[in-house]
Formats: sequence, C-alpha cells, structure tokens
Amino acid sequence: MTPEERSPTRATVAGHAAPRSLAESLRARDDVSLAALLRDRPDLVTPVPTDISQLAARAATRASVVRALERLDRFALQTAEALAIAPEPASYDVLLGLMAGDGAAEADPAVAEALPRALASLREQALVWGDDQRLRLVRTARELLAPSPQHPSPTGLGPTAAEAAAGMSPGRIQELLAATGLPSTADSVSALTRLAELFGDRARMAALLDTAPAESLDVLDRLVWGPPYGQVTPDPAPRLRWLLDRGLLLPTAPGTVVLPREVALHLRSGRAHRATEPLPPALETAAAHRPDIVDATAAGQAYTALATVEELLKDWDEGGPAVLRAGGLSVRDLKRTAVALDVPEPVAAFWVELAYAAGLLASDGEADERYAATPAYDDWLELPPAERWASLATAWLAVTRVPGLVGGRDAKERALSALGPGLDRSAAPEVRLRVLGLLAGLPEGASAAPESVLARLRWERPARGAQPSEGDLRSRLARWALSEAEALGLTGRGALSTHGRALLGEHPEPEPAAEVPGPGDKLPVHHRHPQRPGRREGLSAAERTAAAAHAARLLAPRLPEPVDHVLLQADLTAVAPGPLKRPLADTLGVLADIESKGGATVYRFTPGSVRRALDAGRAASDLQAFLAAHSRTPVPQPLAYLIDDVARRHGHLRVGAASAYVRCDDDSVLNEILADKRAAGLRLRRLAPTVLAAQSDPAALLEGLRAMGFAPAAESAEGDVLIARAHAHRTPPRTAPQPVPDGPPTPDATLLAAAVRAIRAGDLASTTPHKSTPGAPDRPGELPRTTSAETLATMQAAVLTGTTLWIGYVNAEGTASQRVIAPIRVEGGFVTAYDHTADEVRTYPLHRVTGVAELADDQV
Repeated sequence: MTPEERSPTRATVAGHAAPRSLAESLRARDDVSLAALLRDRPDLVTPVPTDISQLAARAATRASVVRALERLDRFALQTAEALAIAPEPASYDVLLGLMAGDGAAEADPAVAEALPRALASLREQALVWGDDQRLRLVRTARELLAPSPQHPSPTGLGPTAAEAAAGMSPGRIQELLAATGLPSTADSVSALTRLAELFGDRARMAALLDTAPAESLDVLDRLVWGPPYGQVTPDPAPRLRWLLDRGLLLPTAPGTVVLPREVALHLRSGRAHRATEPLPPALETAAAHRPDIVDATAAGQAYTALATVEELLKDWDEGGPAVLRAGGLSVRDLKRTAVALDVPEPVAAFWVELAYAAGLLASDGEADERYAATPAYDDWLELPPAERWASLATAWLAVTRVPGLVGGRDAKERALSALGPGLDRSAAPEVRLRVLGLLAGLPEGASAAPESVLARLRWERPARGAQPSEGDLRSRLARWALSEAEALGLTGRGALSTHGRALLGEHPEPEPAAEVPGPGDKLPVHHRHPQRPGRREGLSAAERTAAAAHAARLLAPRLPEPVDHVLLQADLTAVAPGPLKRPLADTLGVLADIESKGGATVYRFTPGSVRRALDAGRAASDLQAFLAAHSRTPVPQPLAYLIDDVARRHGHLRVGAASAYVRCDDDSVLNEILADKRAAGLRLRRLAPTVLAAQSDPAALLEGLRAMGFAPAAESAEGDVLIARAHAHRTPPRTAPQPVPDGPPTPDATLLAAAVRAIRAGDLASTTPHKSTPGAPDRPGELPRTTSAETLATMQAAVLTGTTLWIGYVNAEGTASQRVIAPIRVEGGFVTAYDHTADEVRTYPLHRVTGVAELADDQV
C-alpha cells in the first residue's frame, strides 16, 4: 500500500512541500476540505476567522480541541492516543507499530486496514498535520492525551525514561549505564539517550530480561498494562532492587516508582493499547417480525400516545396543578397525574414533558401560577390524528429535555422535577437520532438487542479518560430513547416502523443477507465512516417539515377510524368498540366514567356521573335521546331507571349563598338532613320550615350533601338553577421550549461557502508579498502605515496605472483587516475599488485606511 493510498488527504497537498505548521497544512487544503473542517468543527467559524493563521490558532485552543476529541470514535481516539506517546514527529510506520504491535500489518491486519481511515479523520479534523513521514499531533491534543501522574493515559503507559529520570543525579544515571553494561558518557542527556536506545532495542532488551529473576519479571507483568506506578519502601526487596539498579523502574517521588514507557512497550510487543478496536461492534438482532406487524403495532402505540396526551390535557382543562416555587411539578401532583393516566410515574413524566415540548401545555403566568393547556392545544385538536402524532414525534426528536432524569438529583443534590429546570441535556437529540439511525440500518422488521446498540454508541463516542459504564449519560439516554420511541409509536416490537423511517427522512438499504436474521444474529459491519450523521441531521427546516408530512401520510391508513356509536349493556356500562368521534367522546365523558381502556373503552354509568351531566344543563329526556341515538343496542331498562331516578331527585334541594342556605319544598327532607349525624360538620340551622342556613360556603355545602346521598343543585340569587359547565382554562400564547444546543450550530452550505471565501481572502491579503516602500510593515500580519497625503497620492496613481494595492482598513466597529484592492476612482474622500479579498466592487472611506503599499512585481 503506497503512502498516497494509506492517507487519502495527501491529495490535498500534492505538489506542495511538507508543511512546517498547522497553518501551512490548512493553507494547502482545497476549499472543499476547508469547508468540511468548518462543518465538523463549527466552533471554528464563530466568528469567521480573518485568515488561515487565525483559523489554525483557534483550532489549537484547548476548548476547541477538547470538543473535537470528544467527537472521535474509539479507534480514531486510540490513534490519537498512540501519537501522543510516540516521538514527535512520528512516521506512519511507527504509528502502525504502536497500533498493531511488532509485525505491524501481519500482526493485526484489521488495524492495518482501518488505520488510514482513522488517520484521515484526524487530519480532516485538524488534529494531526504533516505528511506520512512527519506526523504531528496538535500540541494541545498532545498535552491532553499524553500520560501524566495527574491524568493517566488510557494506554496505561507512563513517562519516557528521560522524563522519569529528569530529576535524577548525574552520578546515579551513570550507575544505571554501568549496571546495564553500557559505557559511561560525558553528560546525563547522552546517558539517558543511550538508556532509551537500549530499552527500544528488542534484541538487547530481551537479552537483559533473560537475566532477570522470576520475581522481578512478575513485578513488570503487574505494571505493564497500567497503571505504571508502584510503591516501594526505603529498603526495597531484592526483586525491586534488581529493577531499580538497571533503570527498569525509575523513582519519580519518595516511595513511588514508575515503569518507563520504552520498557512497557517492549513488554507489550510494541502495542500502545491492550486491545485496539478498529471496527465498530456489530448490531445483534433480538427478533425479526413481518414489517406489516411492526407497522400495525407502532400505529397502535401512536394512537395510544395521542389518547394519553389528550387525556392528560383534558384532566388539566380547568387548570392543572400548581407550579412549584422553584419551577416544575410537585411529586404529589406527578403521582396524581400517574394515577389519572393509569401509568407509572416515570411514564407520566414522559407524557407531561412531551406535551410541554410540543407547546401544548405551559404555566399560565398568573399570581397563583398553575399549569394549563395552551391555545396551540385547541389548534392541535383540530388536526387529523396522523398530523397530531407527527407534531409530537417531531418535538420529541428535537427537544433536549430528558424526562428520564425526573426524580434524580442535580450536581447540587437538588431534586429534579417534571417541567422543572435542570432537565436539559444537549446530547439527547443526537443520541435519539443515532439510535433510530442504527435501527434504520437493520432489515425491515428486525429489532436490535439493546446491549449491542449501547456497545455501538460507546464505540462511536467513547467516554474519554474513563471506562464506559452502564451508568454513563449516553447509555441512559440511549435506553430512554428506545423505550420512548416504542411508547410514541416510532417503533413497534423494537423495530423501526415505515412511518418512523419516513420521519427520519431516509430509506436506507437493508443490510445484505440471504434470509431474515434470527435472534442473536450479528449483522455485517459496513466500512463507512462510523460518525456519519443521520439523514435527518442534515435536513433543512423545509425538508424536516416534508418528512413529517410524509410520515403522517404513511401512518394515517393504519390508525383506527373513529366510530360514532357505543354498545350499551344491562350492567350500566357502555363499550366503545374503537376511538369515538370527538363530540360523542366529550358528551359520554361527562355522562359516564371510564372504567377501562384498551382496544375497546368501557364506560360506567353511576349516579354521580349522571348528576354531573344534569349539572351541565342536560335534561333527563336529552340524555335518554342521546343514548338511543348513539347506541347500536337498545337503552337497557336499568340505565333508563338510573337516569330518571337521579333526574327526579336532582334539584329537589337548592343551595344558595347566605353564607349558604338549603331550601326544599318538602320539609321532611330537611328534617332528614338535620337528623343525620353526618350533617354536624355543616352546622345547619332552620330558618323556616323549608329553609336551612349553613355556616359553610355553597361549594362545601354541595359536596357535603352529595356525600350524604342527596342530589342538590346550586341556584343563583334570583333562584335559578346554576348550570355547571366546565370552563376551559388556557394560558396566554406560549412558544415551545427551545432546545439547549450542544455547542455552536452546524453551519449551512451558504455560510460555509462565505466563510471559506472570507478566510481565503483574508489570507491572501496577509500573505501576499509587497514592495519594500515607506509605510510597508516589517513583519507579516502588521497593517501598512502611511500618512493621509501618501495614501491619497498612492490611490490616485494606482487609478491611472491600474496598479493593485495592499491596504490596511479599520471598519466602524474598530476591527482591523488587510485587503488587496484595485482602485477604480478616488473622489469625495472615498475610494471605489475592486476588492480581491471580497471578490466584488466596494467603496471605502479614505480616513479608515491605515496605510497602503504596492504589491511585489511578481504578484501584480
């Protein structure tokens, strides 16, 4: 394999000398490669660098390098870690030896095949520069990844012999040379160089270790894969003394010794890592189903999701729970919501957060602040069911709030509550999209084993400097993404549905297989870039809207059609054989209580539910006619008797405000109330044969009498019955919560093209040679300085001769820049010129030009 084949990015520097700095390496790139860098590392483009040198300086800052390292896959990160412990600069062959061990390609062909792609990725990210003979890791990355006592390297290696012996006396260093059979030297530097050469020579090191006691070799075996540090006493044991006398262990602090890096690499057969992972783990199939079964299951879950969100907001229709002082939902209110939805509390938190993310509920902002539905909820209810689902799914994909964190603690040990602060995790949308993207890569109908999905995500984005564990955030986000996608109806039986694929905006080809994979089968791994973003990540807003509309169209035929009838039964129940049309569902929800939900909903008629309908202004005859019109079965006699009996007693007692009073034309009923011990708390007294006064308010009096089995009705001051219709409480218009971004947004193609053009232009202005004339700067990067008269004269002369000039310019914000211009005319204190840096004609005020210089003759 030739060097050009090993490193695809070599083509970008073809024809150029080997770069001497990162800036020169970036300057040699073509525009496509430069735009790719800015897209992969968007923090470099905010604000747009003035030239290549500033871009290189920004790419080497600690914050930017840390962000870039965190986005590497495991093998690319292992490659960077190997370069951090290699001599600088390192050749490709040295790097291959560190990754594959002695024997290089023959020892580990998978590493040899994958290494060019990993190195190309590091070059594209501007973390590595130089040709294959002089590879250099960006200095900041080297400092972050190199081993140190405070920050051990994942390689398990320690410092080099020269670094470990830096504080050792010259005499002691000469003693080490003598013990290993090396001749003495004139200085410590050359002595440590000879010692390092010995440790790096496989043959001589093998001969030296052949003379080591077995106990000493056991000590080396315990330190070889790290950590490389150990503790010793002031009087070391003979097995340790043998190693210390020959420099195989070097003291770094009183009582502490370290295994030099060169010795460890010899014992490891040259490998920097104990286990390299050149390929991503394969996804294992948990089960395989027919695609139509997956789509039907997912559609059923989608319908359940819509019904649950509607039930939640209907329960909060007249004003939901109060907002905590610190923001969010109290534990008691979350439990009450979970009971009302008949789901566990974590699931209830998910539905509450989903409605909030979709902009369907918010706090009302009143003095007694409560949660309530927003005006957008009413608009949402008018949409077709499939479009309602698409709006929920789209909100879920983009939101950074994580319902799974509810009930946990933040960094300050404060409880995290639903709808409260502290739930945003910027990585959540990316993890959701990646999990769904992995499922989209499986054959249709196949579901992935969750552990294999987690292993794949850990490989694609390893936790730098720590071993990944089940408790790390990305693993938890992935588990929550799998369960939430199933609850929302994006997946069915663990497999991505057809409408789920459409929502992602991609229809990937299934993995090639002779037959549908069975449970436990491993799918083949494609050799594509492991960090390729999901299709949806690259979609514009218009394309995402189109994808959501397409998903809704695919889902619509699979959702159950609303029905306009129920089946009344003699046990005072009604069975809805499917989702009810909205007017029927609203009226029946007042007249009866929901007893059970599922494929068919069971409603139970009770005296309380019938009274609720009567309180809402319905007459008994209206209720009878309503049931007869919407039932496929005759109205059962027990139900008709129930309605008539409750209606006959309804309003027989009247409650008004005195504080409160009770009146009834039948004084025997009032006598019965006064005689009932349960009425003691109401503190009633008779004002007249048909009137009782109470010291409680009318609402409490109504509830008390209803608890005693009576059916009182409230009346106004004029004596009319008050109709108790539900009052829908809505918040003022609210916007959905904005996602918390994970760093700067990815620039679009227009911004990338403009940024590359501006960087090239600024670089041209700063690097173009100029004549050595008065006012020209002595050092690169400085602005030219000339007097106003000299500037004007040079500009006028350039107009006549057509000369191209180099100017320094300070804009209205005080930002200085360098520009290459061809003046066209000078008048009224302004110069109009063709600006080569901006590739357009511009007009500049002369008083903002700091100076002017002519370009060198060979640059004109």
